[in-house]
Amino acid sequence: MGGPGEPPEGAPEGGPGGGEDEYRSVVFDESFVRAARLQEYSAQERIADHAPAVRRRPPMRRGLSRQALALVLLIALAFGTAIYMGVRHPYQTPAAVRDVSMPLQTTVVPLAPVGKVPGAADPEYLYDHSPAAQFRIGAAGITLPAARDTSHFSETQVMSALDTVKEYLVRSALYPEVLTGGQTRPVRVLLPADQHLQFDESLSHPAADGRHAVTGWLVRFDARSVRLADPQIRVRGTLAVSETESTILEVTADHTYVYALRPAGAGAKAQASLFTVRRELHFRFDREDVRLHQAQLSTSYVQAGPLSCGDNAADVLSPLLAGQTAKAGGPVGTDPFATDRATAVCGTLASGALPKG
Repeated sequence: MGGPGEPPEGAPEGGPGGGEDEYRSVVFDESFVRAARLQEYSAQERIADHAPAVRRRPPMRRGLSRQALALVLLIALAFGTAIYMGVRHPYQTPAAVRDVSMPLQTTVVPLAPVGKVPGAADPEYLYDHSPAAQFRIGAAGITLPAARDTSHFSETQVMSALDTVKEYLVRSALYPEVLTGGQTRPVRVLLPADQHLQFDESLSHPAADGRHAVTGWLVRFDARSVRLADPQIRVRGTLAVSETESTILEVTADHTYVYALRPAGAGAKAQASLFTVRRELHFRFDREDVRLHQAQLSTSYVQAGPLSCGDNAADVLSPLLAGQTAKAGGPVGTDPFATDRATAVCGTLASGALPKG
């Protein structure tokens, strides 16, 4: 009887055995042959009395194929790109096209009272009998409007700009260490680096030239003559946002601050008086400013009183206190030939702005 795959009468004469038919379709390619661990000696080698019929071949060293190497490089490139895009801020403005801060333009207008400055021992009495009776206290008086996105700034960016402006207002007009302590760093750190020089020059050489009035940057009193009678400063005002350019967001802050003051060194029973400062400030933000939480202060318009018109209000404010009257004379002279000087102005403090007795 024939073996598997053979006809019953056996394999045809001269034909291969049936067992060979099972492997007729198997093809061993070159890579398979090269990968073999055993190799049969050649006929010539077998003549040389080699006892074993085969020999063991050293293992082949396999490396990455070109396709595998290309795939690894592609994955590495994609991973690196993902990390770069994740770290880089999507709204970051390249340094080469960053908006350059404009020099601050300042106007400080002293307001002189017509008669004596009213006073009282209790600051609360003065507040209750003044236009500031309904003002909020401190930072609570600086309320933020609803933040909405603009054509080129997101809602988050608008909110960040508003928060920065509020922080600037609080530090520059409500911090006791700034008002009477001579501190300026809390304000300076919120300004962009390219405004630091002008800010520092204002401190070292204050001048009523429209650019270097310290009181345009912040509120500070002459600590040699006055002190705060009540740390709870009254505040009211508004904030408004507009997009002036595709790369610039502008925030306008218009607030009135009312301070209760006493003479420096006076006791708690001494007469207190109110001092009012209205500040209209314009801030500019590019995307880099928003990201760094810094504010470009471009314009500062300040009205403050009661003051004497002849006093220099560019460095510190020297308020008229309870019972005092304004010095005779108008504002300091204006020289039309000095093109680097601003026009000196002074106003009259309306009687309705003072507490009623």
